[in-house]
Amino acid sequence: PLMLTLSTVQFAPIFGDLQANVMSIHATIDSLKSDIIVLPELSTSGYFFQNSQEALEMSIPFEGEVLAGFQAKSSARGQIYVVGFAEHDGEKSYNSAALLMPDPALSMVYRKTHLFYKERFCFAEGDTGFVVVRDPKRDISIGVMICYDWRFPESARTLALRGADLIVCPSNLVTDVWHIAMPGRARENKVYLAVANRTGSEYRGGEEVSFKGESAIWGYNGKVMAKSGIHDESILTVEIDPALTRNKNFNEF
Repeated sequence: PLMLTLSTVQFAPIFGDLQANVMSIHATIDSLKSDIIVLPELSTSGYFFQNSQEALEMSIPFEGEVLAGFQAKSSARGQIYVVGFAEHDGEKSYNSAALLMPDPALSMVYRKTHLFYKERFCFAEGDTGFVVVRDPKRDISIGVMICYDWRFPESARTLALRGADLIVCPSNLVTDVWHIAMPGRARENKVYLAVANRTGSEYRGGEEVSFKGESAIWGYNGKVMAKSGIHDESILTVEIDPALTRNKNFNEF
């Protein structure tokens, strides 16, 4: 079997400081030899935008230089990166995740389907649908959802039905309910599930949001393989065997 190493990165992006966040992400990637590296939601920008104009000013295009830098590194190092970012496209911005593959022809963007709380005032609704990318060289299919997408069983189910062995979920989670649901999502679909959450807090517009950390990776049986603390910046790394997710039978009967 082809064993792959999978890492989640938990850190606190600095709100509005694209350069600092991008440098931090590059430094982290450089320190890891993992096959797949998953970063949090909106990891290049920070989270708590107040309106669509602000989000648009801080968003970047999928085809732009920032993601081209990550793409070049993916190809040079032979690693897969999942990077949450505010995506600029025309007059809209999206809460997006770039799935960057060593072969750039396979790379794609997913735009968050289920916007949470005040995100509806900042971002356009995602229009990509749920995407799964197959990497034949590594024999893995990876599906992407973002944060609040977890709340709807159909999100994970759609990715599983499209062949995902692994579901990655860049997140900026502020509630506690997801701890109950995530192992169920992994178990009911028999897939690996990796949540890269952020840590820290942001105070904007007279309101504070505190992020809950506790990034985690679940096995296809719903058991926790690794878990971060609430407040620490940390990296989790596990070994996965994608082929083990494909037989969905409970037993030989």
